[in-house]
Amino acid sequence: MTRCQALQQALGQAGLDALLLSSPVNRFYAGGFAFSAGWILILPQKAYLLTDFRYIEAARERCGQTFAVLEGTRRDAYGLPRLLKEHKVKRAGFEDRAMTVEQFSFWKKQLPAKLIAASSIPDRARQIKTQDEVAAIVGAQRVAEWALEQTLPFLKNNHTEKQIAAELTYRMLSNGASAIAFPPIVASGPNGALPHAEPGDRIVQDGDFVVLDFGCVFNGYCSDMTRTVAVGGVADEMKRVYHIVLQAQMAGIAAAQGGIAGKDIDAAARSVIENAGFGKQFGHGFGHGIGLEVHEGIPASKDTEQCLPAGSVISAEPGIYLPGRFGVRIEDMLLLTENGCQNLTNAPKELMIL
Repeated sequence: MTRCQALQQALGQAGLDALLLSSPVNRFYAGGFAFSAGWILILPQKAYLLTDFRYIEAARERCGQTFAVLEGTRRDAYGLPRLLKEHKVKRAGFEDRAMTVEQFSFWKKQLPAKLIAASSIPDRARQIKTQDEVAAIVGAQRVAEWALEQTLPFLKNNHTEKQIAAELTYRMLSNGASAIAFPPIVASGPNGALPHAEPGDRIVQDGDFVVLDFGCVFNGYCSDMTRTVAVGGVADEMKRVYHIVLQAQMAGIAAAQGGIAGKDIDAAARSVIENAGFGKQFGHGFGHGIGLEVHEGIPASKDTEQCLPAGSVISAEPGIYLPGRFGVRIEDMLLLTENGCQNLTNAPKELMIL
């Protein structure tokens, strides 16, 4: 079953006559083609890709076997009003979480159908990854791992966090990534205690922990990984904290599988950190979903009652953050299965001292 067919099947279950996809990420999911203007209209027995002059020829070449590809403009609403009337669409699902109030008001006036909030339809479909999707995620992860290996020597040569982040970005792009998944985090010394620190002008020094959190896009899909490395040497307390985080991550990985509530996966890792006396220094969740977006789907956090489905990909990233001193985070990507999980990350996790 193709992705388009899976979305068509979901229409009947939701009581909808059509599904309108407006966000670039869901248009790519359904059609495998990136375009910045237009719609995908999914009907029970047919699907349309509607875009403007800039993309029309490429869309016909890439998507013509699956979609009826039609040219339009925003001024004529890409031909959507005519198509909805032609197919007698009364109830059309739309991406409520991807549309502003202004956009909704505009399209509500333009379209001759009742618009029903339906972001949950593509969201649910995207949670369970196909073999091709997993392969793309693994490809993105391998590119990120190569970039890390090539960048590590850069940490020892009196470079700033910004320069190291730029090197990581260059290496990911030069190794085959189409884009970075998010701006890399490079946080050295006391900056490592900020979970989402922005790289600055601080020069990496001997005795620092350096938190490197980065990922890239490959064939449309994202990777996400974090490694914490030491430069020059490491104090005993830093070693202890590192190994607590590693033990917590391994406990969460051991608990991770499809059909388990996100909070239960989180609890397996969190209990290790709490029992070591650092519970207040672990303020975020164990992991989040990853796919076409670097954060998508159901998270593995302490507040998540929902069960994560087999076939989803999540991060495994516990951390401990000691304000004004240092931080440690270790992150892998996991493919959840019926009986456990597969770790998609190959990069070593033993404490590395450069």
